[in-house]
Amino acid sequence: MNVARTAPLLEVDNLQVEFSTRRGIARVLDGISLSLTAGETLGIVGESGCGKSMTALSIMGLVPQPPGRIAGGEIRLGGEELLGATELRMRQIRGNEISMIFQEPMTSLNPVYTVGDQIAETVVEHEGLSKREAMNRATEMLRAVKIPAAEQRVREYPHQLSGGMRQRVMIAMALACRPQVLIADEPTTALDVTVQAQVFDLLKDLQEVSKTTIILITHDMGAIAEMADHVAVMYAGRIIETGSVEEILKDPRHPYTKGLISCVPHLVREPPADRPVLLEIPGVVPPLTDLGRGCAFELRCAMRQARCRTEKPKSRETTPDHLCACWVVEEKASV
Repeated sequence: MNVARTAPLLEVDNLQVEFSTRRGIARVLDGISLSLTAGETLGIVGESGCGKSMTALSIMGLVPQPPGRIAGGEIRLGGEELLGATELRMRQIRGNEISMIFQEPMTSLNPVYTVGDQIAETVVEHEGLSKREAMNRATEMLRAVKIPAAEQRVREYPHQLSGGMRQRVMIAMALACRPQVLIADEPTTALDVTVQAQVFDLLKDLQEVSKTTIILITHDMGAIAEMADHVAVMYAGRIIETGSVEEILKDPRHPYTKGLISCVPHLVREPPADRPVLLEIPGVVPPLTDLGRGCAFELRCAMRQARCRTEKPKSRETTPDHLCACWVVEEKASV
């Protein structure tokens, strides 16, 4: 699915977020910039701890302060600056103009309220409907996310539903007020592959009807291939490569992006003797308090050079709409 680039709906410009820790100040987001148009799906991919969820929480205005703080940057929705908005204004925006599907539906849903009450609460808050009207909307949303016997399920509690149904309830809740932007943070965590496929198909169907902009946060390159129009690859709080899904998957430039793609399992009957079936990127993401002046991926990179240790690479265009932050890639491009 390709979406023509038009005026941005959501813009994140040079976003910087810091946390105070016992080991010092950790810059968990270091100059994040994103731009999304209406109806587009942006995939944000990277290992755990790279800053994907913190980017989502920053957009939602949910960074805990303290110990966190927004150190710089801008976030604009339809031209409105969100970082300077009051908490009252952000409550009006959350769940109404921007919604989020959190990772764990069992912990995100309140166990002592029916799923209908939890969906209806959002509609009453933002649209001022009566309780009866809100419950009718909740039933409609359960039908929209293809939960069978919606009239019965709307009166049930989260523990009475399967994991896949609970995730569908989370999607119904997020879409109840028809938001302009939907953030899906690992929406298929702990679901089996069949249910994962159903959730992705559901999101695509709902997006086609509502033209909702989706930010899909994941560590799964397969999910990116399935859902995204554009991709942002994150590592240690920075975006190190961006481009269309076709460019990133077919012609990745950054060594880390290549590593993520190579880690995707492939079905092979007889793998070469010198190549394991399942590859991995050696090492781990470094603590954010220990990042030096150079590239954060340097210690794990087989292509590293002396410059990588002392200078932080900037994102530069390799082809139109394809940016990469890597000294090695930049030097190859200049030859």
